[in-house]
Amino acid sequence: MARSSYPAEVLTPEGQVYQGEVEMISTRTATGSLGVLANHAPLMAMLEPTELKLYKSGSENPGSAEVDRFAQGEGYLQVVDNSALLIVEDALRVDEIDRPALESRLEEARQGLENAEEGSEEQDRRRREIKRAEAFLAIGGEGS
Repeated sequence: MARSSYPAEVLTPEGQVYQGEVEMISTRTATGSLGVLANHAPLMAMLEPTELKLYKSGSENPGSAEVDRFAQGEGYLQVVDNSALLIVEDALRVDEIDRPALESRLEEARQGLENAEEGSEEQDRRRREIKRAEAFLAIGGEGS
């Protein structure tokens, strides 16, 4: 039996990354992994860097739904009126991950963290950059 679908949209500061019908969204919040199906209760959640999976509708075989995979930065998820909106810092298609650029960003963030003043906003920003780069590198290394 096929699952019901609902509209989903993924936005970054650069613009819209995805818009379409999905059967399920799989992502992660600070408290753990989250799967959102159609008719989910209203929800507002803070998202962590992780692999975002959008299970697209229209598959005849429920076990073989087409999946759009993204490396997702931190952001927010809103589910209301049987639709989902994700507003995230970054969303890169897994096949577009640039490992050398991410490794360079990670090294730069680590060096910046060493030089940042304890308890400063710079220190917090560098920690977020490290977390995002490490998550994106892990996602890109999963045989994409």
